[in-house]
Parts: sequence; structure tokens; C-alpha cells
Amino acid sequence: MAGANFLSTAALVARGVAACSSISTPTRRHPQIRVCCRADVEAMEAYAHEERLRFRRRDFIGTCVGTAIGLEMIDGSTSFSGVATAADLIERRQRSEFQSKIKDTLYVAIKPELVPSLLTMALNDAMTYDKTTKTGGANGSIRLETSRPENSGLSSALDLLTEAKKEIDSFSKGGPISFADLIQFAAQSALKRSFLDAAIAKCGGNEEKGRTLYSAYGSNGQWGLFDRTFGRADAQEADPEGRVPDWSKASVQEMKDRFVAVGLGPRQLAVMSAFLGPDQAATEGRLIADPDCRPWVEKYQRSRETVSRTDYEVDLITTLTKLSSLGQKINYEAYTYPKQKIDLGKLKL
Repeated sequence: MAGANFLSTAALVARGVAACSSISTPTRRHPQIRVCCRADVEAMEAYAHEERLRFRRRDFIGTCVGTAIGLEMIDGSTSFSGVATAADLIERRQRSEFQSKIKDTLYVAIKPELVPSLLTMALNDAMTYDKTTKTGGANGSIRLETSRPENSGLSSALDLLTEAKKEIDSFSKGGPISFADLIQFAAQSALKRSFLDAAIAKCGGNEEKGRTLYSAYGSNGQWGLFDRTFGRADAQEADPEGRVPDWSKASVQEMKDRFVAVGLGPRQLAVMSAFLGPDQAATEGRLIADPDCRPWVEKYQRSRETVSRTDYEVDLITTLTKLSSLGQKINYEAYTYPKQKIDLGKLKL
């Protein structure tokens, strides 16, 4: 089968593919956003829908009503302007710091041999979504469903996440992380590790060069929207049975039907081939025989052979982002905690 395999990069190491191509990057805009301090703090409604916003605080002056705070927003794809509050910024920073610790913990905890299981777990947890009843989705219910045929072999991955959760909860100031969030962020960590491994393989196994290659051409900047989809609630009971097929036994038509049922299609099925079992090449061998999937499988196989792998990685991140939000009303105040009160009477002016 043509095309580099997502789950097996060892062959690329042996081949030592050179990574010397160049690729242009999109121009980023730097709009300004005005932030006002006011006693009656309003929620920022547009926060959940803007794409890939990253920011840094330039200056914070006083606590008086009407005091302006200059802030540069780096917009990954669309321009954005509006009014936020100082409280919003504090909560964003709290969530961002907590999320960074989660990623650091998962990066150390994840074992390479469990990567396929972690990916399948994230997919199967989300695939219980039912559009008609608006039930199921990425709600962590899979922790209660490991005895089902489609989840066979996922217990070790769940055990790993359960142990990682204990460590994460121990340093959380804003309450325990939900399994719903943990499962999806574990899949993200597994993907990032695989993307980096592929870059190292293209550099003949040289880790330093591989990291440099991924830093220059990789897809790390595409995770902005996924990172903000943070605050999923855990289901307290298992989702109904029969919504997720056993991917290893399902026909390609059954796979397509299930993806269509949650609002996706053959394109997303093809790019998620690494999530459909431990042998990606075998899965792609089945999908490529289907006329609807074949063009997409071939497209992603070609993309994985390039230096940047842009088409494959960006489409995979986009699809996982959509799947990971199925059935979820995100709580954007999750994991925040009370701000430290300042006694203005003790300030020396």
C-alpha cells in the first residue's frame, strides 16, 4: 500500500528521508482588543466561537471603571474585535496554566504501545452521539462501557488515564478534571507524539533535526480551537448500546453510515483511519477499495510522504476537534478558581 503509515514510523527512520523543502506560512494579523474593568462583569459570548485566538497581555493599569488595558491578539485565521473583562483574562490564564500541566503529565504518562487504544477510545466516546435526541457524544461515558465489543482491548488505556487523572487532580486548583476532557486531550497528546515521531523519522531518526523540522513545518499551531474546547461534563451512566460499531468487523458501508450519522463523511472517515484499530495500513486497505473513500485515502497517503504533511495533519486535527465537541455544552468557566482579593487599603500609592 502506497503512503507512509501514521502508526508505524520505524520504516521511515530506516529510509532516512531528507527534510529540506520549504513551505509558505499564512500571514497573521494583529488586531487590537480593548479590555475594560467594570464592577458588573459580563460574560464574553463570542469567546466559544472564534478560531485559534492566542494572546499576550501587554499592560494592566489600575482597577477603576473604564480603565483600558491594551492587549494584542494574534488571530490564527479570522479577525476579532470586542470587549472583554479583566475577570475573563484571569480565568483564561488559570485554564491555560492548568491545561499546560495536563499536557505535560500526559506527555510523560503515555506509552507508545497504547497510542492506538487512546485514539480509539476518544473516537468511540464521541461516536455515541445521536443527532436526533442530542444525547451521547464526548462525555466520558466510555469509562462505563469497556465491556462492550467495540471497546475490547481499551482497558489498559483507561487504566493509564485513571492513574494520570490522580496526578492531574492533585495539582488542580479548580476541581478534578473530567474523564470527558481527559480522554480527548490524551488523544491530542498521542497525535502530537506521532506527528513528532514522523518528523524525526523523516530526518533519519535524528531527534534534534526532527524536532526542528516539526517546529518549522508542523501542525502545532492548528490546535487553537481544540484547546479552547475545554470544560466537558462527565456522563454519570453509560450511553445506549449499539451506536458504535466494532470497527475491526464493520463493513466500510457501516463505517460510512456511522460517520454520516454524526455529521461527517468519507473524507473524515479516511483521515481518521488511525483511530479505527491498531493496524492503520490494514484499515486503509479496506477503505481504499471503496470509491467514496479512495480519493481521500490516497490524498492523505501522499500528504504523509511530504515534508510538511499539511493536508493530512490539518484535516485530522480539524476532524478530531469536531468529534471531541459532539454532544457537549462546554463550560468555559470550568477549572477556574476564586481570584485572590486585594486589600486596596494596604496599597502604597
